[in-house]
Amino acid sequence: MENLKSGHLDLYSKGGKIRRLYLPRRLCDEALPWFESRGMKSGFIFLNHHGQVISARGIAVQLKQLAVRYRIDPGTVYPHSFRHRFAKNFLKKFNDISLLADLMGHDSIETTRIYLTRSSVEQKELLDRIITW
Repeated sequence: MENLKSGHLDLYSKGGKIRRLYLPRRLCDEALPWFESRGMKSGFIFLNHHGQVISARGIAVQLKQLAVRYRIDPGTVYPHSFRHRFAKNFLKKFNDISLLADLMGHDSIETTRIYLTRSSVEQKELLDRIITW
């Protein structure tokens, strides 16, 4: 809850580095009243069925279950795919690889450059837009 009020959270990533993740203001504005109406004033938001903090593996399992429910190939749904989609969308909208590298916690832009790679479908669509004769 404290993180929703501040609009960010700090977490430890690989190598013990502290990373700041920003939460969209709209998410905070909508989530705070919802949690407060349920009497939640502090603590963790995502819990497993035992009432403990959900693990990364638990999230992955739930994503696979949701994929099956909504007829999405579960082989394409995993937690990192959301990170990848965010990066691709960010670059498409803002085209700022340096800022994206900071947001993603990459030490090198070369690591972030992976997200510049276009799929074969994206390459074909781009070519079709360029060639108009």
